[in-house]
Amino acid sequence: MMNRQTSPYQASTPQHGMASVSPIHEHDDAASAPPHMLAWRAMELRIGLVPLPVYLLLLALIGGFVYMGKVPTDISVSIAVLAVGGFTCAEFGKRMPLLRHIGAAAIFATFVPSFLVYAHAMPPVLLKNVAEFTKNSNFLYLFIASIVVGSIFSMDRDVLIKGFLKIFAPLAAGTVVAALVGTAVGTALGMSWQHTLFFIVVPIMAGGVGEGAIPLSIGYAAILGHAQGEIFAQVLPPVMLGSLSAILMAGALNFVGKRYPHLTGEGRLQPGSEDDVRVTELPAATVDVGQIAGAGLTAIALYMVGLMSHKLFDFPAPVVMLFVAVLLMLCRVVSPQLQQASGVVYKFFSTAVTYPLLFAIGAALTPWEKLIAAFTIVNLITIVATVATLMATGFVVGRMLKMYPIETAIINACHSGQGGTGDVAILTAANRMQMMPFAQIATRIGGAIVVTLALFALARVGMA
Repeated sequence: MMNRQTSPYQASTPQHGMASVSPIHEHDDAASAPPHMLAWRAMELRIGLVPLPVYLLLLALIGGFVYMGKVPTDISVSIAVLAVGGFTCAEFGKRMPLLRHIGAAAIFATFVPSFLVYAHAMPPVLLKNVAEFTKNSNFLYLFIASIVVGSIFSMDRDVLIKGFLKIFAPLAAGTVVAALVGTAVGTALGMSWQHTLFFIVVPIMAGGVGEGAIPLSIGYAAILGHAQGEIFAQVLPPVMLGSLSAILMAGALNFVGKRYPHLTGEGRLQPGSEDDVRVTELPAATVDVGQIAGAGLTAIALYMVGLMSHKLFDFPAPVVMLFVAVLLMLCRVVSPQLQQASGVVYKFFSTAVTYPLLFAIGAALTPWEKLIAAFTIVNLITIVATVATLMATGFVVGRMLKMYPIETAIINACHSGQGGTGDVAILTAANRMQMMPFAQIATRIGGAIVVTLALFALARVGMA
């Protein structure tokens, strides 16, 4: 379960004015290597993001506090507990055959702690630490603000506009038709149309876990007056199964493209377009710590705008925050430096906070019984029908608009993927990684629109 990651100490040439440092040679004899070199090597072995020696130290200290019968509840200790728990579960998931390609890290980070609590296998003092920190700090909302605003601000404006215009018709048509067909299938199989639409169909197209299932569960909880963890347990399985269905179908489409080459542009959306969308980024050296801090505070400010709108007009805070972020991007209010800094904030939270957060949600908020109850044959049939309809509609509409139908179907598949991880898995299965800009638009913007419309609709119609 140990990762060896590239270290800054391994750079052999100066970069950005920094002095070079001697490289660490893999072939050096361990017996003759200086002690500090051995320490450096040990630090490059990681459990998730945590250097192995630090991980072992934290594990020993947490175990010691549990043995003593009291785990401190201050923020530093709680962060350590969540980091060790989240990254340990994620590392197991990343090494599961086949499952690691469909987001098993996120699945394990949520399911394992939920099961441990259900089986009374998690020490009560440890559970108390996790539960109190999760409920009292509300760091879930900081995560949402950073992920949503960071993901929007970090997108290239031209890519956002041009890419969205290209895929709008197949994506919009696919979303509407898939919602109708998925709801009809679920209703025909005995579920209410409200439950089918809001708890199965919508989560599939909501944009993954961080940008979709979590804000969706927060909005549903506020509207329905239920516990957020219980709702999260219901919307998470459709996200995972929908992504798995999209991966398998995207791989099948790649095979179809080999058999019928006139249906595919091998990564191009339209005939004669060699470069549909090109992503340009600012050099990383243009971002300093102050700009990153400013980007984080900007995300918090926009979330507070959402909170105020909720108090005044009863609009869902995450939805308002997202639309303000998109509006600022379209109006060119966001400077290039703030865009780049927002990308750093987004990457930090998506990389460093997602698994600890999912561990906290799984342990403190997600009942195991409700999580497992969502895995039924009726739900599975509804999910497969929804994803298949979404992709088939993209195929048909793309062909009608003189676009390559296989490519438009694959972009629609990303709309039902498990966030960024799902995009990578779907495009890898389809062998079309160059379509990532379109996939990101389908996931982020398409998912955000679905979440927004679902929250407004649920607030109006309610549940039967």
